[in-house]
Amino acid sequence: MKKILFLSVALVLLTSLVFIACRKYNFNEKPRLQVFLTDDPGDYDAVYIDVKDVMINVTGDSVTGWQSLTGVNAGVYDLLKLINDEDTLLADAIIPTGRLQQLRLVLGSENYVKLEGVAELIKLETPSAQQSGLKLNIHLDVVDGVLYKIILDFDVARSIVKTGNKKYILKPLIRTVLEAIGGSVKGVVMPKTFTSIVYAVQNLDTIASTFTNSEGRYLIKGISAGAYSVHYHPLDSLYKDSIRTGIIINTGQMTLIDTTVLHQ
Repeated sequence: MKKILFLSVALVLLTSLVFIACRKYNFNEKPRLQVFLTDDPGDYDAVYIDVKDVMINVTGDSVTGWQSLTGVNAGVYDLLKLINDEDTLLADAIIPTGRLQQLRLVLGSENYVKLEGVAELIKLETPSAQQSGLKLNIHLDVVDGVLYKIILDFDVARSIVKTGNKKYILKPLIRTVLEAIGGSVKGVVMPKTFTSIVYAVQNLDTIASTFTNSEGRYLIKGISAGAYSVHYHPLDSLYKDSIRTGIIINTGQMTLIDTTVLHQ
């Protein structure tokens, strides 16, 4: 009876791990882009901007080449809460491989400024030229399997202009910083008839891990540059663990490990 119970629990745990692997881990090798918003301080109590969309252009066609990023966190943000290295994730999406030409930040109409000692919010007028979105030049090649991060550094002090009739106009001045977040490693584990856990280990510390998919493939993104060992733990007790050493990860590059065969 105890043996049957143990086998039942083990089967449930294994099924759960396989389900998590299929649900949580994305084996898409396309580049991944995260867009963050941060701010340089200005002499105001609050500055609210209404973010509606974040779009990219990978074609170079300034008219028809735009596409919205998936999973954009639209909303109204107080820029003055994003100072001192604080930032906000605006989007996290898989993007096409190639050359990232431009990014467009699309703002809505709910943009306001709050002055010191003044209770009510003052509407920020938005020039018609900005209503279709502020275009920001990137012009950088992106490669498969690499995580990229764009920081939109909003210069509040220079982005709000006070006119002679006491109106305030929003003319966004944004500096873009694009960087590759480490590199990636991918490979295949055989046999593929069961799931294996793959760990990237550096100086005895596990830096990242993932599961193999139904084809035995694995992909770990966003690993800092350096030398690693990659450990393989099969979820089939008949097979032994395996280790590959001397795996070099370079920022902005994909490291390919040839097929790892596990043995009984």
